[in-house]
Amino acid sequence: MLDRSKHIVDHIHMAPSPKSTPRPESKGPIPAIRHFNRFYTRQIGMLQKGVYESQFTLTEVRLLYELAYHPGTTATELSRELGIDAGYLSRILLSFKKHGWLKREPSWADRRQAVLSLTQKGSAALRPLEERSNRQVQQMLARLSPDAQAQLLKAMLCIERILTPEHGRRDSFLLRSHQPGDLGWIVSRHGILYSNECNYDERFEAMVAGIVADFIEHFDSKRDHCWIAEKDGERIGSVILTHKSAKVAKLRMLIVEPSARGLGIGKRLVQECIRFARQAHYKKVELWTQRELQSARKIYEQEGFQLVKEERHQNWGRDDLVAETWELNL
Repeated sequence: MLDRSKHIVDHIHMAPSPKSTPRPESKGPIPAIRHFNRFYTRQIGMLQKGVYESQFTLTEVRLLYELAYHPGTTATELSRELGIDAGYLSRILLSFKKHGWLKREPSWADRRQAVLSLTQKGSAALRPLEERSNRQVQQMLARLSPDAQAQLLKAMLCIERILTPEHGRRDSFLLRSHQPGDLGWIVSRHGILYSNECNYDERFEAMVAGIVADFIEHFDSKRDHCWIAEKDGERIGSVILTHKSAKVAKLRMLIVEPSARGLGIGKRLVQECIRFARQAHYKKVELWTQRELQSARKIYEQEGFQLVKEERHQNWGRDDLVAETWELNL
């Protein structure tokens, strides 16, 4: 819900009448930026006492989100990442604990620290906030044409890139839903990369094309989603989540361009699939991969997936493959 790319605003510039007060930008950058900040916070409801019509403050929502999607973090890391005073953070975490939302476990790396995550009750408290946030964004998007949406997303990415410190700019990327041309790119890049890196033949690309075609033919926006990772206007990664049944989803087509690896894009794509699956009330997420894809396997393991099946097979011009099925109970 705190993903910057989800908060889209419809900012219509009106030409002032001769008697109107000059616009803030005519007085310099500081009034203009403060004016935009006020406008933006009104648009997303941050000036209300409770965020998303709830009893939670903005800081509490940020903490719930971090604990849900970055489990295993410590209080020290949360304080540094979110810029929250340690004493204030401690009081909020104590409140979460009293409500039964917070789970503490000893850290294997430092026994003086505790790693934190949300309990099932905590996840249930967060879920309606995410649903309201998504509805809010959908209402904003409904006022915009597809071209206007794309223009605003690029503008937001530009703002984020400019305001990001120089040392952090290499990590800046955007996640968005698929658009015309994206699915063809997914098929093409899978064919090329897996040929170059794993020596798979054209039958692998044909299989990917079939999966993508099935995704489109049976697409249900409430149950299925495709994410495209983009950096500087170029596609650099993708993943698809699609329904297998009413309670089981399948994670498919995870890919990251070689030039963009090491930025955390694959991990973020998998986390978005898990978040969406929880919102769609799936009970389980499944995926099928190959043992040799070590980077992807590491991500799945870190996000809580369990290896449940292994099977040797011959396919795509290779006779030494080991297929693996992984599952995540939500």
